Amino acid sequence: MSEGSLDVVWRASAPRVLGALVRRYGHFDAAEDALQEALVAAARQWPVEGVPSDPPAWLVRVASRRLIDRLRADAARVQREHRAGRRAAATDFPAGPEDTSFDGDDTLALMLLCCHPSSSRPSQVALTLRAVGGLTTAQIARSFLVPESTMAQRISRAKARLDDIADPFGLPTVDEMPERVAAVAHVLYLVFTEGHATTTGGDLTTPPLGAEAIRLARELHRALPDDGEVAGLLALMLLTDARRSARIGADGSFVPLAEQDRTRWNHGQIAEGVSLIEAALPTGPVGPYQLQAAIAAVHDEADSAEATDWVQIERLYEMLDRIAPGPMVTLNRAVAVAEVHGPTPALELIGPLLGDRRLRHTHRLHTVHAYLLELAGRTDEAHETYLLAARQATSIPEQQHLYAMAGRLGHGGAPQHDLRP
Repeated sequence: MSEGSLDVVWRASAPRVLGALVRRYGHFDAAEDALQEALVAAARQWPVEGVPSDPPAWLVRVASRRLIDRLRADAARVQREHRAGRRAAATDFPAGPEDTSFDGDDTLALMLLCCHPSSSRPSQVALTLRAVGGLTTAQIARSFLVPESTMAQRISRAKARLDDIADPFGLPTVDEMPERVAAVAHVLYLVFTEGHATTTGGDLTTPPLGAEAIRLARELHRALPDDGEVAGLLALMLLTDARRSARIGADGSFVPLAEQDRTRWNHGQIAEGVSLIEAALPTGPVGPYQLQAAIAAVHDEADSAEATDWVQIERLYEMLDRIAPGPMVTLNRAVAVAEVHGPTPALELIGPLLGDRRLRHTHRLHTVHAYLLELAGRTDEAHETYLLAARQATSIPEQQHLYAMAGRLGHGGAPQHDLRP
């Protein structure tokens, strides 16, 4: 089995397996270690013996045995220390059941556990991205614009707190539920975003990751059908994912929105997403996922790039900026402002971001800046800024696209509308 194939199994199986282990044995950190050992065993055995008919069940059996061995070893060590008259190290590992069968999907329950109120919201989201989304610590750190070491400490503390929970899979209280659901929704959004626009490596997208995020969003919507933001999140994923195949050229290159073949869009997903957001918007307070879904719907319902209703998109981004301000919202809003009012007010809008030290290594900021400079006719500055953006990008297809943009400007040429959100 290739490394890529094993990664697909990890994406699909690991959250379910980890959920089963934590439900049975507790001790989040130990369960995660046992799962990692099982994945190593799979990488060694499956290429020789073949992939089992039920990969999650195989991983649960192997991980459970590794975990039980560890728990018994810890219990034996404590007994030896008692017999030697020494004070035992603090531990309360249970012996664990011998049954290692696998009969369900605890992924959604695991997400609610990761979002337990014993940790801060950033720690909840970070742990869930690591345990359920399979993202690396470096990828999560980039999403939060913090150093990798800071994120590693945050995740470690969150796992330690979960070990103190008596009933880890107990249902949240009525008061806890809104906050827990909001954290889960945030995680699903970030997992989907990483799948739709992979931040590192040679692939533009990671379809299994995006598909898993959509699956879990459907589960969350099924459990909470009257939650407008959950419906908005699912709609946003469907409307965005509908364009995925058209974003990738035959050679794996990035295809900008304005140049995509819209006949390749998944119009069934578009219809489902539009239906969801149209039903959600009138029912209660409008949240950021609903607004982002509405923006995606405006793009998806346009017959061509030229037919896009940028006035409506600008208004929606203005509303989004009021209720959920942030640098990425400002950048996307700036592109819409440029389409409606020209590049000058858009450049003024992103001016404060250019001096924000947290964003200096974010290629998206430099990409939008270069685009606006190009629209303003400041081609020399745009050329240099595209080069800066390319150097900051960690995705190879994005790097190649940005270097191409810079190279085109170095030889003259008309602006290309590559950055429309």
